[in-house]
Amino acid sequence: MQRKFIVNIIILIGLNLLIKPFWIFGIDRTVQNLVDAETYGMYFALFNFTFLFNIALDMGITNFNNRSVARCNDFLKESFARIFSLKLLLFVFYFMLMLITGIVIGYNSLQIKMLIPLLINQFLAGFILYLRSNISGLLLFKTDSLLSVIDRVIMIVFCGILLWGNVTTQPFQITWFIYIQTFSYAFTCLLALAIVIHKSSFHTPFIDLRFFKTILRKSIPFAILHLFTSIHNRVDTVLIERLLPLETGAAQAGIYASAYRLLDAGIIVAYLMSVICMPLFSNMIAQKKKVNDIVKTSFILLYIYGLIIACASFVYNHELMDLLYVKHVTESAAVFRVLMLSIFPIVLTYIFGSLLTANGNLKQLNIIALSGVGINILINALFITRWGAMASAVAAIVTHLYIVMVEIAIAMKKFQFQISRTFILRLSIFAFGVMAINLISYRLPFHWGIDFIIMLIATLVLVFVSRLINIKQVLSLFKAS
Repeated sequence: MQRKFIVNIIILIGLNLLIKPFWIFGIDRTVQNLVDAETYGMYFALFNFTFLFNIALDMGITNFNNRSVARCNDFLKESFARIFSLKLLLFVFYFMLMLITGIVIGYNSLQIKMLIPLLINQFLAGFILYLRSNISGLLLFKTDSLLSVIDRVIMIVFCGILLWGNVTTQPFQITWFIYIQTFSYAFTCLLALAIVIHKSSFHTPFIDLRFFKTILRKSIPFAILHLFTSIHNRVDTVLIERLLPLETGAAQAGIYASAYRLLDAGIIVAYLMSVICMPLFSNMIAQKKKVNDIVKTSFILLYIYGLIIACASFVYNHELMDLLYVKHVTESAAVFRVLMLSIFPIVLTYIFGSLLTANGNLKQLNIIALSGVGINILINALFITRWGAMASAVAAIVTHLYIVMVEIAIAMKKFQFQISRTFILRLSIFAFGVMAINLISYRLPFHWGIDFIIMLIATLVLVFVSRLINIKQVLSLFKAS
């Protein structure tokens, strides 16, 4: 099980590391550099606005379905046609809700025009996740890995043609960017649908109100958790754009978007691990197997990853922002160095959140998430008018530190995990070592890029010196079974 787990993670992360960084830094970053900060800031605020109530699109069905299919594969054949119909009805409700909310909070005609395709994109992206939840629930991780990158490949091709193909004399429009995403999601959605239909003995979709009531009642705890998580993860830019004067708010939202892009990119690795961990934990718990080894392996990998990214971003903040952007570099770097510290607690929540979700501890997770929303909104409301985007960066750190500490405490109690002093010592040695390596490498008399590479090599050596990872065990995982 341990070998299969590691191999599937490598395949999933490897594919995504080949594709998604180019999308984020090659395409998305280029688009932001080409359009003005206010236009991109408006797009980014609207994009995050569509996340705030996308609970209405899913109602927790995707996570509930993933857990249910992993525990009993027959659930897919029994429920897919009816859930398909339910998802379409939820989209109609979500679309109307978001349009009305946008009008009520004062979005103008241009913002509403941009919001409509973004809402459609949210539905398509969410439906893809639902379809993939069936595939990963069947433990078909390689198929799921391929589906996880197809939409981005299509986006890269078409955006690349418009950006660098000299096919138009017009300046790049943010609406082109949105419509290409729509096409890419639609294609991927149809492909994933074909795979799931093949696996599910699909029947014609039909409305079954009794089933809808039952499935919604069971998935409501997942829906509430998704709502609270979406709010404390995505409310920042909406508050920045709404609480500050129009031009200032859009500009600050753009600055925050510049910093947030690397955080969003960094989180991908943890999210991908959770895609495998959630159904795997659910399956193991249902079969009453011990999850200790998988949890420890996942924790160590993300502890190492999160700490390295957080420290490197804090120290090399201006260099990284200057490499990526041409506008507001100094302002973005200041926000970036603070915001990226939150990646360390965030990546760990993907493991312990997945574990507690798989175990059915939704009540505790919802209480944690709700209190996280309160902390995040309070800090933003108090300090955005004084600190601008920096307030949201501080709010992110405080919120996610609180969440991960409580989740770890609950997981240790529920699963009776034992932590040795030796393990804590190794974690501490690695943490202080990474901090020291970053500070020392930054002062080396070379180009910062060389310093950065030296830092990465030194931290990799430290991983094995601290014995967080045993190199013999790593090599043994890849020997023929």
